[in-house]
Amino acid sequence: MPMANRDGLPDTIFRPYLFPVKGCFAIPAIPCSQPLVKGTLICYGIVYGYKPVAFETLACAKGLMTNRILIIEDEKDLLTALEYNLTREGFQVLTASCGEDGLLLAGGARPPDLVVLDLMLPGISGFEVCRRLRASKNVGTIPILMLSARSEDFDKVTGFECGTDDYVTKPFKVRELVLRIHALLRRAKPAGAAQSAPAMREFGLLKVDEEAHRVWVGSEEVSLTAMEFKLLLTFMERRGRVQNREGLLNDVWGIHAFVQSRTVDAHIKRLRDQLGEAGNYIETIRGVGYRFKEKPDDV
Repeated sequence: MPMANRDGLPDTIFRPYLFPVKGCFAIPAIPCSQPLVKGTLICYGIVYGYKPVAFETLACAKGLMTNRILIIEDEKDLLTALEYNLTREGFQVLTASCGEDGLLLAGGARPPDLVVLDLMLPGISGFEVCRRLRASKNVGTIPILMLSARSEDFDKVTGFECGTDDYVTKPFKVRELVLRIHALLRRAKPAGAAQSAPAMREFGLLKVDEEAHRVWVGSEEVSLTAMEFKLLLTFMERRGRVQNREGLLNDVWGIHAFVQSRTVDAHIKRLRDQLGEAGNYIETIRGVGYRFKEKPDDV
């Protein structure tokens, strides 16, 4: 079966997966030497005179769509290295070298599943980009991983208060970054149907739809990130019981999470702010941790 790239030369690297396309079959060549669209693998399967077909279209037909990662980074060498390694990992990768371009890509027809965001960017800073992403109705809940050469606690806490889900200091190991990305994407997936917990939870002003990942305070809907949503559910499931920071790190972030106890404080502060009046249901127990009110009337 002849395989050709866009220059008409044979493609020698391919996997023999068959995808039905309008009643016929196309064999994708993976990877393509020169993708026609940045961030999209193009497959050249010449079967029964068929023209080249985008891998994204074929993958949709088989339910094999990969996660899309947006990298916003102004250091060209680092951006190239991240794009290469994440593409090898099987992700579709979009890139931007400034905050304005990154926001435009994030607001596209198909938004990214995760954003890798540098803090020190030309123009608007990574903090401001993070705030704008969180304020967006379309991409306000997607995971954000922030990169920075700043390792001070103040900068990390500021990042978490802006809404980032993870904070990685430079220099870092690429493999560790990839593991963090996989962990964030796993936590962002909706809960499985096997859970026995009720889909809808109500507590005073709060109304939480687990399956739809939606939260209301009174009649107003609020937007929470995947991590904030999971943190809220954990508190509601354990209302009336004190939760220490170490326990929350283990149960909410997971034992393999690369986070610190101050991360918990920053996320809870942001969660309270997002919940407005309902944020008072979460009380601080000095020297111990946090507790969700047992009854809404206790506020």
